[in-house]
Amino acid sequence: MCGIAGYINYSGEGADKAVLKAMSDAIAHRGPDGEGQVVEGACGLAHRRLAILDLSDASLQPIVSADGRHVMVYNGELYNFAEIRAELEAKGHVFRTTGDTEVVLEAIAEWGLAGAVPRFNGMFAIAAWDRKENVLHLARDRYGIKPLYYVNNDRLFAFGSEIKAILAGGHLKGDLCAEGLVEYLTFQNFFTDRTIFRDVRMLPAGSVMTVRAGGGKPSVRRYWDYCFEEPETARSEDDYLEELDHLFRQAVTRQLVADVDVGSYLSGGMDSGSITAIAAKTLPYMRTFTVGFDLHSASGVELAFDERRAAELMSYKFKTEHYEMVLKAGDMERAMPRLARHLEEPRVGQSYPNFYAAQLASKFVKVVLSGAGGDEIFAGYPWRYYRAVVNSDFDDYVGKYYGFWQRLLDKDQLRGVLDPVWDDVKHVSPVDIFRDVFANRPNELDSPEDYINQSLYFEARTFLHGLLVVEDKLSMAHSLETRVPFLDNDLVDFAMRLPTHMKLGNLTEVVREDENQLGKARKHFQKTKDGKLILRKLMSRYIPDEVANAVKQGFSAPDASWFKGESIDYVNRVVDDPKSRIYEFMDAKSVHALVDAHMSGAENKRLLIWSLLSLESWMDEFVHPPAG
Repeated sequence: MCGIAGYINYSGEGADKAVLKAMSDAIAHRGPDGEGQVVEGACGLAHRRLAILDLSDASLQPIVSADGRHVMVYNGELYNFAEIRAELEAKGHVFRTTGDTEVVLEAIAEWGLAGAVPRFNGMFAIAAWDRKENVLHLARDRYGIKPLYYVNNDRLFAFGSEIKAILAGGHLKGDLCAEGLVEYLTFQNFFTDRTIFRDVRMLPAGSVMTVRAGGGKPSVRRYWDYCFEEPETARSEDDYLEELDHLFRQAVTRQLVADVDVGSYLSGGMDSGSITAIAAKTLPYMRTFTVGFDLHSASGVELAFDERRAAELMSYKFKTEHYEMVLKAGDMERAMPRLARHLEEPRVGQSYPNFYAAQLASKFVKVVLSGAGGDEIFAGYPWRYYRAVVNSDFDDYVGKYYGFWQRLLDKDQLRGVLDPVWDDVKHVSPVDIFRDVFANRPNELDSPEDYINQSLYFEARTFLHGLLVVEDKLSMAHSLETRVPFLDNDLVDFAMRLPTHMKLGNLTEVVREDENQLGKARKHFQKTKDGKLILRKLMSRYIPDEVANAVKQGFSAPDASWFKGESIDYVNRVVDDPKSRIYEFMDAKSVHALVDAHMSGAENKRLLIWSLLSLESWMDEFVHPPAG
């Protein structure tokens, strides 16, 4: 687990090792255990190391293949490296190290990057320079667990695990991308490869890229994509249950491989609890970590947001060494500058509790297991899917689901809020951005199951990807590696071909819920007892029944109450100050009207308020003040 960076001068001028050093220093938090840079003519590669497997200097990077052709920097973990190593040894490859890095490199030497990455079961961002062809190859894992950003212009191509590396190399100015702002303020996420920085793109998940030393447009090819679909012939529930049991235990066990201590988040929910249950059977001194919330000023459904009691129950049952942290309203404000610095671009949801959770875990372990992905691959959000499960055609589906995923502002609200820059962004069509997510999916859909699978595809490609990017940034801010067992390749392949009725109950019921509506999961589950049905049944074997069949609870702070109460001064300082940086591109009157609606209780705008605070902190951290 590490950080990578590098660049190519299209002019042919040699890369500068001092520039590479500056790039790697900017992401030193991703790899405090070592660093390295290499110049290959016009191409330079840099690496920061967080030592997890093979702690010796033999696994330092950049690393050169045995045949001398490929030079690589790599960020990630390959959980099936032992099997691939055995296959490569049978072909005559000889290994000098015991970790996964050399296996990745020799697999590239044997099969080429495009042929190697489909074999990898793990999380990774890779940059490999081909000395023979003078080309740079880059790749990201199937799901986008590991980020990889790049800039391409007439002068150069530059890349990094984080945007800070590209900025530190002098390859980029901190300028706002107005088109990206429209995307973010609609979806609270990015569905395209845009970022909030002008000229910075993100290599899509499950993709490989080739950059030629002479310049031009890099070629990008997707080597893998989600494919949720009904099986041609369904098997019995017992058969599916036993296969799921095997694959889940295999996934957790695979991801325990490390030469350092491994712990687990224990949120109080089913997913992290089940992972902990399996891991605790293997690790004799399992450490677990929970973040709770002070609820003295909370009200309504937010009174149920603290899950420490359930986490403590499972810690007792699995005999873990358990640590907790309790967050208060002021902790959000205190974290925001550091949060903006490490997130680099705001995405999905209120993420500061994750920042503190990673900070807690990093005091005790270098690797932590997370339950991320369980909801997205096993249908944990039924109130979302049921909004668009009965449709007249694909256009009808897009209209319904797009309406739901406007998490922050609709088109009319965008027009008002972005009035100062509207002429620059009015050509951006959020609904077209939404529809383009399905560009490679069939749109001749006949049944409720077809539409459910379409929604699962959409959410894995967009919402889950956003969560993974955030999780990577916030854990690596504390030099902590996060692993996600639910995104084991074999387990995901199984989940995608699992019959929908094994995940959900009444597919014909349309439940209309507002994404900002607090307690939407609780209301729906109490009504239907729906979502992740087969997973709940399996997990009852491993965790207390009251946890396996508990009301679903997201990892959220009581922000709706805090924004109107203990954090109101912080919110007002940003929103009411005409000198706030957000008003360089936002209309103050329109913003005030939306925030006032929240404060009065007329609407719940907690997601929007969080996004305003995040954008203000981002501007302060990265964007130069306007001249004059």
